[in-house]
Amino acid sequence: MMIREAKPEDIPQIQRVRNSVKENTLSDPGLVTDEDCSEFLFQRGKGWVCEIEDEIVGFSIADLKGNNIWALFVHPDFENRGIGRKLHDIMLDWYFEQNKDSVWLGTSPGTRAEIFYRKSGWKEMGIHGKGEIKFEITFKNWKNKVV
Repeated sequence: MMIREAKPEDIPQIQRVRNSVKENTLSDPGLVTDEDCSEFLFQRGKGWVCEIEDEIVGFSIADLKGNNIWALFVHPDFENRGIGRKLHDIMLDWYFEQNKDSVWLGTSPGTRAEIFYRKSGWKEMGIHGKGEIKFEITFKNWKNKVV
């Protein structure tokens, strides 16, 4: 397993992973374009991918402009291997190296993602978008995380 920064040529595999998930699915896969991915990866923030045998099996993207976690997804065939945790931690370490502003994300209620974020120190801040739970984590809470 190797985690590295995302490159432009990773976008097709990132899209494949995004569209393979069973929770937090897109109602229309066309809603997130390759151009959207490129903008969030290289203009608004940064992203990371997890590769196993040259195949991208997970990715994360932080949006500095919006103080938002734009994406964190792992292909269903590769869940429960610690990939999401590693991508999450690398992404947040980088985010808080760039600035100390709180960061937020939205996820569907009743999902494993909701449980993951709660266990990771994220605090529920209400409802966002189309019924998603809005979570936030502060620099202080991240800095003081239990390893």
